[in-house]
Amino acid sequence: MRAGVAVRDVTPPLGTAMSGFVARTSPATGVHDPLLVHALVVEDTALVTVDVVGLHEDDCTRIRQRCAVPADRVVVHATHTHGGPASMRGRLGGPVDEAWLEHVITTCVDAVDAAFARAERVEVHAGYGAGPGVARNRRRPDGPVDDALPVVHLRRPGGSLLACVVSYACHPVVLGADNTLLTADYPGVVRQVLAERLGAPVLFVTGCAGDANTGHAASASISTAATASRTFAECERVGRRVASAALAASPAPGPTHVTAARLEVPLGLDVRDQDPGEIAAWETEAAPADPARAALLRCWAGWGRRQLTGSARPGSWTGSVTVLRWGPAVLVALPGEPFAAAAHEVRAHADPRDTVLVAGYCDGYPGYLPPAEEYAHGGYEVAEAHRYYGLPGPFAAGGSERLTAIAASLLREPQQGGLAPADPE
Repeated sequence: MRAGVAVRDVTPPLGTAMSGFVARTSPATGVHDPLLVHALVVEDTALVTVDVVGLHEDDCTRIRQRCAVPADRVVVHATHTHGGPASMRGRLGGPVDEAWLEHVITTCVDAVDAAFARAERVEVHAGYGAGPGVARNRRRPDGPVDDALPVVHLRRPGGSLLACVVSYACHPVVLGADNTLLTADYPGVVRQVLAERLGAPVLFVTGCAGDANTGHAASASISTAATASRTFAECERVGRRVASAALAASPAPGPTHVTAARLEVPLGLDVRDQDPGEIAAWETEAAPADPARAALLRCWAGWGRRQLTGSARPGSWTGSVTVLRWGPAVLVALPGEPFAAAAHEVRAHADPRDTVLVAGYCDGYPGYLPPAEEYAHGGYEVAEAHRYYGLPGPFAAGGSERLTAIAASLLREPQQGGLAPADPE
């Protein structure tokens, strides 16, 4: 098969608003490491990764429609770094620098087209590295994690490496809300270490990491206080551990065919009437609160006021599931922020001979998609995060299961091209 790769820098200017922590109100004060776009084209399919917390589905559509390869065979993935700029209008803070965002969209298209234009013969090798043991379930000690480490090598006929793809399911939040330096977080370290050792560009794909990080609760991020466990030194340690596990993998060749399948999936939202008294309570509590807590409460109150005055409160959101097969490697691209259970369920339906990368944050990022069993546990991801995302309500229970069922069906019956119709209710 034929493949090409391209890398571009999309680091924004200093002073840009950052995103990923509601408690952090300071803009970017410096650059620790560059924010990058990586594009990999295999035949007429493409994966483009962007070092941002997320991209709106409308912007992902714009990217896909402008590429030289068919739009329904392109996956746009956000690595989900919380050390990057505001990148989605109306979601996760802001304001968004519109000129910079347009530059990101144009750069993604340029990278895909450049990779397509310079495609050369390769053989795809794939396999799993030993689990690095980095991820921890951040919601409950007995909760699942996905410690799988899929590794894909694209090798030229002479044996040299064109590109590498590595995926892992752990939130890129080693750095906390006190950090104001632009950074790709630990995925940037993984890429740098592997690229230096392998002599080729490396794409990092963040897995289903909605309930996983390196060991702190989501509530720990509602603070701008520095902590000893969330430093650039720790980021380096985590990234090198993942990279070392990836280097120990032994990817092997397999089938040589390339296929793509894509399905649009409507997901219900649990939209309820907003209580004006609750909004007033948030505003009252915010006044004497510490700055980080006050920022959170003001975000909640602002969301509530918009719900009261807004004329349209949609009861559903439509995303997509895409499955790209590159010989022995299979990329299952899911929207939003799925949990580890989704990855386990998808792999349970895959051919055990395949190396399966189950990615979240693809082609749209509207928020968390917990499995049904997590709703009883409540918490930020289930009951509160939709306010930061600007949605009128959280996703209704069953959404994650619907996505994984669609992924399983696409794995069983991969299509050669074209956009599949929306699944029946």
